[in-house]
Amino acid sequence: MSKIVVIGAGQAGAALVAKLRHLGFEGAVTLVGEETSPPYQRPPLSKAYLLGDMELPRLYLRPESFYPDHDIDLVTGTRAEAIDREAKVVRLADGRELAYDQLALTTGSVPNRLPAAIGGDLGGVYTVRTLADVDAMAHEFAEGRKVLVIGGGYIGLEAASVAAKKGMQVTIVEMAQRILQRVAAPETSSYFRELHRTHGATVLEEVGLKTLTGEGHVSGAELTDGSTIDVDFVIVGVGIRPDVALAEAAGLDIDNGIKTDEHGRTSDLAIFAAGDCASFPYKGERIRLESVGNAIDQAELVAENMIGAEKAYVAKPWFWSDQYDTKLQIAGLNTGYDRVVTRQDSETAVSYWYYRGDELVAVDAMNDPRAYMVGKRLIEAGKSPAPDAVGDTATELKALLKA
Repeated sequence: MSKIVVIGAGQAGAALVAKLRHLGFEGAVTLVGEETSPPYQRPPLSKAYLLGDMELPRLYLRPESFYPDHDIDLVTGTRAEAIDREAKVVRLADGRELAYDQLALTTGSVPNRLPAAIGGDLGGVYTVRTLADVDAMAHEFAEGRKVLVIGGGYIGLEAASVAAKKGMQVTIVEMAQRILQRVAAPETSSYFRELHRTHGATVLEEVGLKTLTGEGHVSGAELTDGSTIDVDFVIVGVGIRPDVALAEAAGLDIDNGIKTDEHGRTSDLAIFAAGDCASFPYKGERIRLESVGNAIDQAELVAENMIGAEKAYVAKPWFWSDQYDTKLQIAGLNTGYDRVVTRQDSETAVSYWYYRGDELVAVDAMNDPRAYMVGKRLIEAGKSPAPDAVGDTATELKALLKA
């Protein structure tokens, strides 16, 4: 009987093993996760779960009984340490060896951390990536306390919004010219800068961290503009990187993640990869996507290909972020944009439409699900309405689909 082993029990790994069973695969399926919890949703960690609005069981992707009920061997609390590609064996940290006929790597990503030399190893310094990370910092969130958020990306801003909603004194520092600079247009950055300031947060741009201070536990920070601030704890949101250590040690090709072809295969034909850790061909380039949608879609396609489908992956990028009472929904990728068109459909609903030449490539929609859905459909259909029509609210959104 054929054996499939999946390393990484996050969104992609869970989707992959479930799809295998849904497709009728009858061989042995093993899912290995380093964390002790069954597979769970990561996005709510910095949103509803951190805010206290989501109980732990609701965080799980599937009931714990799903795995034994579907004859999936879920191995938690241990790390895969090595892949012997010749013997087709995965060696685990607890000493076990798992034989495979086909292997899938859904190892996800790991957060960048502050160097110990500038206080990164002090107590009270946290990242937001795992359930354990969020549980460890939960006690810190109390009214009146002072938190420093390092990094003005989505993870940092989401955590900052939770802290501000709990009545804390929030300072966000971003060393780039503006928050969200790597991922969004100045218009979107301005929207969220104003949103955070309206809720009492201090947003410092073009200001970096020089060092954290404290004896054993962080108590302050020195910034690159020469200022100092007192803090009770620190949240580090300075990006993530693909977890390629296992693949790299096994000699697989690495290129901004584990390099895969359009079918999800790595440089070893018996090994596939999906999710945050995998890069893949996209419109003549090689990209890697960090999103729930990609993790699920790519993993499910890999499941099909592991049992012979030979389907090519066509990514349909979408993302979201919840901050305060604002829901940001993003369709497409804004790489190479040269023009942004603003559409203000109501006092609280606004969207920014990214063009590269005459081509619509992405949409950021704040509290405007209709603009998001129309933009997503247009991008996926390869349609690009005239920018003037997009910006004119007299033009019905649905009419843009007929452009």
